Amino acid sequence: MKNTNSKEFLSELNILCRVHHINLIELIGYAAGGDSLFLIYELAQNGALSDHLYNRVVRGYKPLCWTTRVQIALDAAKGLEYIHLHTKPYFIHRDVKSSNILLDSGFRAKIADFGLVKLLEHSPDVGTAASRIVGTFGYLAPEYVRDGRVNTKSDVYSFGVVLMELLTGQPALSRDASPETVQYVEHRSLVEYMLSILVNNDPFTKLSQCIDPSLIHFHKDSLLQMALLSKDCVDDDWNRRPDMCKVVLRLSHILACLKEWEEKSDCNSSLC
Repeated sequence: MKNTNSKEFLSELNILCRVHHINLIELIGYAAGGDSLFLIYELAQNGALSDHLYNRVVRGYKPLCWTTRVQIALDAAKGLEYIHLHTKPYFIHRDVKSSNILLDSGFRAKIADFGLVKLLEHSPDVGTAASRIVGTFGYLAPEYVRDGRVNTKSDVYSFGVVLMELLTGQPALSRDASPETVQYVEHRSLVEYMLSILVNNDPFTKLSQCIDPSLIHFHKDSLLQMALLSKDCVDDDWNRRPDMCKVVLRLSHILACLKEWEEKSDCNSSLC
């Protein structure tokens, strides 16, 4: 980054020197040269999650299977749980998104980009006022945009959007082209789209129509449970959103049920 971004540079350097977790990107070193500043991280061989979801063909990646997607979600949730609950002071990431979730050689997820982190000196539930709105549109919690108040539940909202991306293979904001002008004229919110589906009395029927087309083999119940978790995470009322500890528990249960289903499927296949 440029020297003009020295505040974000020092912020990320400070955070990554103080926090260490298997699901957070590891800082190896830093350097400065000319008018540029450099942070050197451990290698994430499989790049960003976003590239596997909606830039896959361009990047030459194979589709992520359903089990890998659930494992990625759980890994990222554990990384956020750590900075929300197990550090002093507590931290809010403020820019949780699929392009900031990196994948190692085994497709295990690591949270990256800590330049916008906000510190909470007292309690992760109290929150604080932000001097300016930062982050990425499509992932920002409504209360953060509305009044500048930010707490750990702001990250939970953003994480819920990531879950929706894992389910659909679509970006948080997409642009619809006008047939007449072939120009991008309107942004479509993935959250609004998914919520319109999940309010249905039989959500799986509609959900099955919007899941990532590259997801051919999946466990229906675990997919529905993750969709319902994503809905809870993006609740308009931040008090009703689960904290990351509860998110980790629910994803752990989803993954356990999924693996049990896979084992049964393998056994049945071997008997055929």
